[in-house]
Amino acid sequence: MAETRQWQLASRPVGEPTHENFELVTVDRPEPDANEVLVRTLYQSVDPYMRGRMRDAESYAEPWDVGDPMKASVVGEVLESNAAEYDEGDIVTGDLLWAEHAVASADELQSVNPDHGPISTALGVLGMPGVTAYWGLNDVCDPIPGDTVVVSAAAGAVGSVVGQLAKLSGARVVGTAGSEAKVDWLTEDLGFDAAINYKETDDLSGAVDAACPDGVDVYFDNVGGPITDAVWPRLNVDARVAVCGQIALYNETSVPTGPRKLAKLIESRATVEGLLVSDYQPRWGEALQRLSTFIQNDDVRYRENVVEGFENAPDAFLGLFEGENIGKQVVQVAEYER
Repeated sequence: MAETRQWQLASRPVGEPTHENFELVTVDRPEPDANEVLVRTLYQSVDPYMRGRMRDAESYAEPWDVGDPMKASVVGEVLESNAAEYDEGDIVTGDLLWAEHAVASADELQSVNPDHGPISTALGVLGMPGVTAYWGLNDVCDPIPGDTVVVSAAAGAVGSVVGQLAKLSGARVVGTAGSEAKVDWLTEDLGFDAAINYKETDDLSGAVDAACPDGVDVYFDNVGGPITDAVWPRLNVDARVAVCGQIALYNETSVPTGPRKLAKLIESRATVEGLLVSDYQPRWGEALQRLSTFIQNDDVRYRENVVEGFENAPDAFLGLFEGENIGKQVVQVAEYER
C-alpha cells in the first residue's frame, strides 16, 4: 500500500509551542470510499487559531487530541474520485489534515478555479482570511466615510485586507505592526494613512493618540493585549469593535485579569462584538466575488509568505508567533503542474 506523511500533535504546549509538540509520522495512504475523494495537498495554511486547538477541552472548544493528526485548510489536487462532483485533476480546498494526502467527502470541499489567480490565494485573500476581513469589517464594523479605523496585526492576512477595504469605504486607516518593513508596506503599498511599529515605541498610548487625533470610530482587534489597552481609551461615541483574534494572549499559561477598562463603554456607548467567520458560511460566495473584483481592479493587494517543504510546516506555524510573516503564511507541500 502507498504511504504518506502527516504531522501529529505530540504533546500539548505549555506557553509558546515548540518543535517538541509536533511529530512527523509515516502512515498508509488513505483510500476514498463512496462519495469521497483522495486529495494530494499542494498548499497548507497555518493560522493563529490553531494554537487554541492545541489546548485541552477545558481551555478550548474542539481541541486536537494528542497523537492525532492536526487539521488545516489546504488546497489540493484530486487524485482519485468516487464523488460525482469532482474529477481526477480538479483543484479543491477544504479543512483537511496536516498531511501530504487526505480523504474528504464531497460536501467538505469547494472547487478552486486556477484561472482566478494563484491557487494558494484560496487559503488567503480569496479564502478564510479574506472572508473574515470582508464580513468582519462590513457587517460588524460598518465603517462610513470619515471614520477612523484602527487595525491591529495590520500586516497579517486578515488585517491587511481589512485596512484596504476600510480605505475603499472612505475611512482614515491606522494599522499596528511589528517591524519597519511591515509599516512601510502598509503605508507605501496598501495606502494606510498611518502605521505604528509597536515593537519600537516606548509609549504605545501616545503613538495611538498621535495617529488618531480625532479618536477611534472602528477598532478591528486581531491581537488583544497592550495594543488593545492603548486603543480602548480612545474609542469615540458609538464606536464599533470587532474582536477577531487575541494572539497576544494565546500562549499565556494563566488567564490575565480582565476584562479591563469597561468603564470606557459607558462613555463611548461602543459596541463590542466577537467575530467567527464560520457564521458567514452561507455568504462566502458573495464575499469572494467582491474580493476577486477588488483584486482584478488593483483595489486590494496581497502578499504571501510561502514556506517550502511539508517537513517545515511546524516552522511556518511557530513563525506566526515571532511576527515573521507579511501577509498570508502558507506551506508549499507539493508542486502544482497545471
